Amino acid sequence: MIFFGSLLRSPHPYSEYSSFRALLHVAIKRLCQRYKLALSLAVCLCLAAPVHASHPDILLETKIPNVSVATDTKSAANKVTADKPNGNKVNDSSAPIDTPYNEDTLTIENVKNINGLAPASLWQPELSEPSLYALLDAEFAADRDDKRRAVSIYKQQSFKEDATAVFERALSLSLRNERVEDSLQFAKTWQDQNPDHVPAWFYVAHLALRAHDYILAGETLNRILRYDPRADLSEILIGIYPNNDDDKRELLAALQPLDSEQNASLSVLKAGLLYQFNEPEVAIVHINRALERQPDYVPFITLKADILRKIVTAETVINYVSQARLRNPDSKSLYLYEIRYLLDLKQSEQAWKLLLEAHSRFSDDSEITLLAALVSLDIEEYASADELLNMLAKSPAYLDQAYYYLGISAERQQLFDQAKYYLNGVMQEDLVLEARRKVVAFELLDNDIDGAIATLEKLRKDFTVFAPDTFVMQADILWQQNESDEALRLLTRAARKYPDNEMLLFARAQLLDDKEDYVVKRTLLNHLQALDPSNLSYQLSYAQLLLANERSSEQGLALATAIIQIRYDDPRYDNDLHLQALNVLAGNALAKENYQQVIDYLQTPYDVLPTLRSGTLLLRAYQGLGNNEKVEALLADLQQRFSFGQHNINDRIQLY
Repeated sequence: MIFFGSLLRSPHPYSEYSSFRALLHVAIKRLCQRYKLALSLAVCLCLAAPVHASHPDILLETKIPNVSVATDTKSAANKVTADKPNGNKVNDSSAPIDTPYNEDTLTIENVKNINGLAPASLWQPELSEPSLYALLDAEFAADRDDKRRAVSIYKQQSFKEDATAVFERALSLSLRNERVEDSLQFAKTWQDQNPDHVPAWFYVAHLALRAHDYILAGETLNRILRYDPRADLSEILIGIYPNNDDDKRELLAALQPLDSEQNASLSVLKAGLLYQFNEPEVAIVHINRALERQPDYVPFITLKADILRKIVTAETVINYVSQARLRNPDSKSLYLYEIRYLLDLKQSEQAWKLLLEAHSRFSDDSEITLLAALVSLDIEEYASADELLNMLAKSPAYLDQAYYYLGISAERQQLFDQAKYYLNGVMQEDLVLEARRKVVAFELLDNDIDGAIATLEKLRKDFTVFAPDTFVMQADILWQQNESDEALRLLTRAARKYPDNEMLLFARAQLLDDKEDYVVKRTLLNHLQALDPSNLSYQLSYAQLLLANERSSEQGLALATAIIQIRYDDPRYDNDLHLQALNVLAGNALAKENYQQVIDYLQTPYDVLPTLRSGTLLLRAYQGLGNNEKVEALLADLQQRFSFGQHNINDRIQLY
């Protein structure tokens, strides 16, 4: 109404016979000409008939009525004529509607609608500038989740004069709702029409990099650098780093011809790519150029340190990072970089001292406090660890982590009651299962079977997500107490409650006897392998089942052998599973009285990581060979190491 008030302050051009609709058309005409605020436009739209937007599958160009205003100062009456594209009248009657005006005559003619979209009930003339009505229609469409319509309107309007803001909004909508290739095509077309619009160069370069169009990206970046050799390209390079080596090579090839000597952003991108392709000598040249422009920028410093690690000694790298840290004493990142590098070098004492220094400088930083506590645990500085963890426990966000590691610290000091106290206090979901697992181990050490089961039942009640895990642990306790039948019944009941849980099915299969329950166990393992064909534990259990029933089973031998042949650098490698497979093969060889084969399988693994099962198999192999000297030595080692039936804390508890 403010807008209409401003219109009516001028001499009113209409008589008392003027219709409200004619007045509205004049107001709209003036609004288009003067390009008023969107609020005024919204008021006009609210007073007019509602806009009915269609949702066509294909946006077609359709003709719709155009509004033009002509004033005849000598006429005493005004005629409003609205023609359809086919020449028929818009009104229901075929006769024209005559409305008496004092001076003005309003005439409606034909034009095309915006982008061929369904017509609205308010018409407007073709403008060289973007139409507020069209843009408002687009925003309404976006609000109604008609993204296709909104993007189409904005794109069309962006090609009019003085439409930079419209272009940016169109590009934003396109990026959210279209493929990056479509957004690039739109931005490139707009930039070609507006070649002097420098920000568009940046948009095109960024989108070309994202779309992996490295030829276009190189051309556009070259244009930017010719315009300003020191242009900040950091925004362009955000989120564009390729994931695969082929794309990285293409990107590097596109960047190589560009003169990046004065451009830090481009120099560091080249350095990073060259570093990844193991060309550190060339990479160091580019990162040094970047550091000349921004000598104290931490990401550049750490990248140079990464590159130096490939071409100089560790001492040189540490000296470089230390000097950079001294120049930037408030940089937490440089402290952490140096600390982690020292830990990689197994220099835990030096890392710990630097952590304490960092903790003094960043006393309120929980991340540094936690890291200092963990390193203290690793180097057995338990007093320092406990002090730091108690400080950390004052922060609600770190309380559970602090309690968990306080429990670990107490466990390592063999303060088991204290360890149970802290571990029972852990309630964070990603820590609670492991914490309670340790509590159960402590209770089993005390022969408190009821306490261990009660802990599991409480965990099952408090965290239903871990119910299957608790059933498996409870069944294991029953099995250790020689209650295999009860354990099997427990798992059977649990499997009915959680029929799709593989952990329960596998635990049940492991409790079944290889010979007496052969058919049931084989059925279960086949089902599990069908659910997860790549699961090596299922394969090994199946191999063991086959070999237990047929010592010469080729399939069983092939499955177990395939597992021990997995290299340690293979992502599938699992040390425990590797040792279990060796035990299966050694057990099969022992059953065939191939004693030397047992020794070949297990002697080296036992020397590296002794286990009771491996030691027992080796002992029987040496007995079979009649090697009494080896038998006596191995028997003494087993008695000392595993105590043969006596509770040994280090064997029963998995230390952190």
